Order: sequence, then structure tokens, then C-alpha cells
Amino acid sequence: MKVILETSRLILREFVSDDLDALAAVISDRETMRYYPVPFDRAAVEEWIERNRRRYQADGFGLWAMVLKSSGELIGDCGLMRQSVDEASEVEIGYHARRDLWGQGFATEAARACRDFGFAHLPVNRLISLIRPENMQSRRVAEKNGMRVVKQVIWRGLEHCVYAVERHETGLLP
Repeated sequence: MKVILETSRLILREFVSDDLDALAAVISDRETMRYYPVPFDRAAVEEWIERNRRRYQADGFGLWAMVLKSSGELIGDCGLMRQSVDEASEVEIGYHARRDLWGQGFATEAARACRDFGFAHLPVNRLISLIRPENMQSRRVAEKNGMRVVKQVIWRGLEHCVYAVERHETGLLP
């Protein structure tokens, strides 16, 4: 397992096939995924892991397993993905955390680490997060990550807020 990032409480590492059950507990949960068209079934979780493994090879990044340092337990995912928004190529910070751990700052901690990683390792001046307008919890994570709404778009058939943060806003050097 390749570790990508560490924070005070978390390890972000590449997914492995053995992560299937723990990730399914997150992205198959109806409440966690209520802003997606449907929660993921087992086959979709397996494809999610494989798609991210392909991203690691193609892009050098993707969504990574979010693991508690204290227990080694996988509690979600967070990372960077290429997205096409209004025909522009963007890099998105995405995240999902297990519902019983919401409100403890894990998604914010991981998203900040991914923001800093993105600006340190990718030739981008802006990172985005695509969030459904009614998803107030994800919106708060983006705002705590220094992001602000720059526009609303229809993306994959659904209305989304495009949150963005510019490199110069973070104080990180180019």
C-alpha cells in the first residue's frame, strides 16, 4: 500500500482490493450518498476502487483511502480527480467520510492535505470541488478548505456548485 499523505490523524494511501468492504460501508450508505443518483452496490464499489487505481497510473493521483492513524481503519476517501466542467479540464478535490464520523473534521483535514498536495505537485493554479447545492455538509468542508462558490453548473445532469480555491489564496508558492 502506497502512502501518499499523512496528517495529524489520517493517512491517505492508494486503494487496494482488500478495501472493498470498508469502502462499501461508506459509499453504499444511503444517507452518505443521498446527493448521488444512487448509493453504490458492491460491483460499483469494486469499480470505484479500480477506476482510482487506473487514475494513479494515468494521472499520478486519484481518490485515496482515508485511514485513521489511531486504528488503521479505512473511514472514507479523499483525493484529486480530473473533471471536465463546461468543457474545461479541472482538478477536483473529492471526499466521502463514514457517516458515524461526520462532524469530527476528518473530511476537512484530508481535503486540506489534498489541496496542499495538488498545489505542490500539479501544474494548476486552481482546484475545485463539485457539490450539489443542498449538500450543506460538503459545502462547509469546501469553505473550511478556503474555497468559495464561483458558479453553478449542470454537471452529469444535476445542478452543482463549483467551489474553487486559487493557489495564491493559500499562500503556497508556485
